[in-house]
Amino acid sequence: MAGAAIFDVDGTLTDTNHLHVVAWWEAFRQAGHIVPMPEIHRAVGLGAEDLIGRLLGADRDVEQDSAISAAHKVLYGTYHDRLPAFEGAGDLLRALAGHGWRVVLATSASGSELAALRRAVDADDAVRDTASSSDVAEGKPSPEPVRLACELAGVSVDRAVFVGDSVWDMEAAARAGVRSVALLSGGIPRADLERAGAGMVYRNVAELLAHLADSPFGPTAP
Repeated sequence: MAGAAIFDVDGTLTDTNHLHVVAWWEAFRQAGHIVPMPEIHRAVGLGAEDLIGRLLGADRDVEQDSAISAAHKVLYGTYHDRLPAFEGAGDLLRALAGHGWRVVLATSASGSELAALRRAVDADDAVRDTASSSDVAEGKPSPEPVRLACELAGVSVDRAVFVGDSVWDMEAAARAGVRSVALLSGGIPRADLERAGAGMVYRNVAELLAHLADSPFGPTAP
């Protein structure tokens, strides 16, 4: 058994970050807040409570948080039947599983949203388990989701590789003591990902799949 291949989903396996940006922008607008989309984009990947807090500040009216989060959920839910997976996403997960890696998803999504994302990727045969936002007390950049993914895979942190697209993904992996691979498919600059701890950076899942032998998932990986 090679180890644990842990994957974020939004922006990593699925082309959904900008759908989240639009849904959050509209949810904030409905609550009376105009938040610039670039700021929302940089916050995507955080759990709902942390994202709202980061964008509206600690002095916000926290009584609005649940309504804003619910509005985002409803708005994003209108895309559930047509969420796009990145080309090669399912093939990459199946290739890793075929080489003995235990594939686990670590995502802030849960419930019907997670189910829709998994349908889009269409590789459930390769996915061993999922660490969702419902399974942890703190989401990324806390190391908890990554550590839980390692536990679900039954491997120690030194035998895991985490793949994500956000600064929060890289920080969570670093804090968990897990090697990280960053993808540019979520729209975050390479320099930001490297500063956050990315060990290697690829354009997208298709490029990672094409260079799998030379990646942290290659034959010489521990």
